[in-house]
Amino acid sequence: MSITVRYFAALREALGASETLDWQPGLTLGALRDQLLARGEPHASALSRERALRCALNQQLSHEQAEVADGAEVAFFPPVTGG
Repeated sequence: MSITVRYFAALREALGASETLDWQPGLTLGALRDQLLARGEPHASALSRERALRCALNQQLSHEQAEVADGAEVAFFPPVTGG
């Protein structure tokens, strides 16, 4: 299964704008994050579980239990505040 992972804000600076990955079916957003963390640096620092990050699946905010389907677009980004 092939998915596109996009990174925004500081994550983009650390990891680049996006990457296309081949993963197994049944993958959740949380499992994807864990597998990216296991790659080591720079993913380990940028996607650390100690950092507050949001994730989106096909351009909709999603929780980490959401299942990622073939061809999906996943995005990771820091929380945004505004005024």
